[in-house]
Amino acid sequence: MKYLSIAIPCYNSEDYMDRAIQSLLPGGEDVEIIIVNDGSTDHTLEIARRYEKEYPTIVKVVDKENGGHGDAVNEGLNHASGMYFKVVDSDDWVEETALEKILDVLKGWYQQGSLTDMLISNYVYEKVGVKNKKVIHYRNVLPQDHIMTWGDIGRFRLSQYILMHSVIYRTELLRNCGLKLPKHTFYVDNIYVYYPLPHVTSLYYLDVDFYRYFIGREDQSVNEKNMIKRIDQQLYVTRTMIDMYSMRKISSRKLRNYMINYLAIMMTVSSIILIRSKTEENLEKKKALWKYLKEVDYRVYWKIRYSILGQTMNLPGNSGRKVSVLAYEVARRIIGFN
Repeated sequence: MKYLSIAIPCYNSEDYMDRAIQSLLPGGEDVEIIIVNDGSTDHTLEIARRYEKEYPTIVKVVDKENGGHGDAVNEGLNHASGMYFKVVDSDDWVEETALEKILDVLKGWYQQGSLTDMLISNYVYEKVGVKNKKVIHYRNVLPQDHIMTWGDIGRFRLSQYILMHSVIYRTELLRNCGLKLPKHTFYVDNIYVYYPLPHVTSLYYLDVDFYRYFIGREDQSVNEKNMIKRIDQQLYVTRTMIDMYSMRKISSRKLRNYMINYLAIMMTVSSIILIRSKTEENLEKKKALWKYLKEVDYRVYWKIRYSILGQTMNLPGNSGRKVSVLAYEVARRIIGFN
């Protein structure tokens, strides 16, 4: 019985993938580690095969042509045999004690014959050069240690939105809802978290610092220079999320508000990156993005555009854009989000 399948998408990850894999091995026979080699040109596949040979009942290797992070996640899900599914990026890792506690919860659900759709835990920013690591928790938002519905959730702060780092989904839920991430596209982790939400009827919060999110490599997709370079992919993901659901059809009011606020964050991130690029072309793309939201769903547009975030991102002129950037930087330092 595999209680948890963990997919590790790897592309030229030879320098850091060992830490990710070794942090998961203490899960023993309860876990399935799926290393997805996404067309690497270094020794990634060789390292993966070595683990597969040493731990044949725990580690599985999927070797595929390069299709990007999302496609690697898709392949991991296709090959998963565990009841629950988790994605761990190859430069991140997990905490052993927290992994044990999570597995205990999953085993308990199996023994009771009742599987919860989604488990949420904390994650930690492992930022290069920062001694005091920031923990993102949900103690003020989610009741602890019992199964809940969307009606039980509180109000999320800007820094507390559920990311790929903090979520574990039931494997069959992901398959049944038809989740499929686009190829050759960055920032699809937002789709991975967002798309299944209306299909979730039960959730559970375990207050443990499980996921260690490494920040600091120059080639990371969340590096600002790379986000500017790949802004069209960020815009594609944002538009895709706008198109996913008619918010009026989301039955839970609290879930509907959460999803609208998630879109507001996506609009904010896209807008600030377009502003910081300092090109007329990208400023036009910013206008086009807000126009697109307005055309698709005017009610959602109105809620986001005239929220504090929306107003701050749409201040007129050069001076207004400077204020937008300053407000974003202040919020990032105070709230602590990346």
